[in-house]
Amino acid sequence: MSGDRVSSDAVTVAGVRVPDTKLAREADELVRDTTSELIYHHSRRVFFFGALQGRNRDLSYDPELLYVGALFHDLGLNERFHDSGRRFEVDSADEARRFLTARGVPEDSVRRVWTAIALHTTPGVPEFLEPEVALVTAGVEYDVLGIGFDDVAQSDRADIVSLHPRPDFKRRILEAFTYGVAPKPETTFGNVKADVLAHYVPGFERGDFVRTILDSQWEQ
Repeated sequence: MSGDRVSSDAVTVAGVRVPDTKLAREADELVRDTTSELIYHHSRRVFFFGALQGRNRDLSYDPELLYVGALFHDLGLNERFHDSGRRFEVDSADEARRFLTARGVPEDSVRRVWTAIALHTTPGVPEFLEPEVALVTAGVEYDVLGIGFDDVAQSDRADIVSLHPRPDFKRRILEAFTYGVAPKPETTFGNVKADVLAHYVPGFERGDFVRTILDSQWEQ
């Protein structure tokens, strides 16, 4: 565990307070211990930026569920999932579900977190679902893609990045995506990670939806 990682306990940044509950602390500890510093800092920023976008959108959400969703959303990039045969988003969501179910969290809450994680790379859908689902994606889109960049005040953005730095983040997160999905390229069909492999994996051929239809065994 990296020495400069911070505890989840009683941290408030940009007016957003990290949930100081047993569940949140255990989630934070698990993710700190099983992911890279890059992914941990990114995941915490996703929580803060998602929460701020929730404030901007006047959404009422459960901070604890948003926090767990943000923390777990990239866990499926880890090496132990390279042979799963599933999209990394689903591996991440399943890990969150196991974590929450083992702690007696109600099924509806578990479903919200699972959905938030599973859909966080599927633009155009999460924004119409429950606030926790919408805001995990909003946090990811803000931190990775810069979508809605000016929606967050510069001072708030600076405070968050001061707590969770992003040195050379663009290059390093793309490396992490490549590392996580290259062993199972078939899982990128129809989603944004195909773009990653097309850029960084020589010889990768993305699936073609139209070709798949035309080449199917149906006569017409």
